[in-house]
Amino acid sequence: MMTVNEVSKLTGVSIRALQYYDKIGLLHPAEYTEAGYRLYDDTALERLQQILLFRELEFSLKEIQSILQSPDFDRDRALDQQICLLTLKKEHIENLITFARGLKQVGGMNMDFSAFDTAKMDEYATKAKEKWQHTNAYQEYTQKNKGRSKDAEEALARGVMLIFSDFGKCKDGDPALPEAQALVKRLQAYISENYYQCTPEILQTLGAMYGAGGEFTENIDKAGGEGTAKFVERAISIYCK
Repeated sequence: MMTVNEVSKLTGVSIRALQYYDKIGLLHPAEYTEAGYRLYDDTALERLQQILLFRELEFSLKEIQSILQSPDFDRDRALDQQICLLTLKKEHIENLITFARGLKQVGGMNMDFSAFDTAKMDEYATKAKEKWQHTNAYQEYTQKNKGRSKDAEEALARGVMLIFSDFGKCKDGDPALPEAQALVKRLQAYISENYYQCTPEILQTLGAMYGAGGEFTENIDKAGGEGTAKFVERAISIYCK
């Protein structure tokens, strides 16, 4: 576990920014000490990396929050976009360095301003943003989340955790049993009502995310006990088949 001060020094993100991320629900610490100090684990740091990647793509914090909570989020796709954008930035900086060296060597005026052109980089960033924002699930989530207070968002999140808590009560049994399958149906309906239309395809994707380790798995296991996330994944797989 790392304190907020240690995370700030490690990442270069200010303590104030980390506190704000927690306040708006973008990046919660793994836990708090009895004195109320924030503590961050590897999962939280991985999420922070994802946030910083999207900041490089010039997404707003609200857009980033919607994307990270969307079933369409693909970490590998985000990394591919980031690598491409950084490559374009590298080319831009190298052009500026060459331009500055030329000015120093020849002296006088140079009326060529092409080295300052960021159109290619800006165009890629815009297209990358559109690829995330034009998915149906993203748009529906954004629409439903519009105007919700932080308290309302937290209440919805608690509702999901209550379902996972109920999964935990039957996780030692067969995920194909009616009790477990009824909970999958309940989860699907809850997501569709409050976030986005949870199709069988999206539900299957969510199930894989739940059992894949990381933040989702840890939070579900906290709600229902160790092994709950994997149980939910199996129950969803059976339900979708």
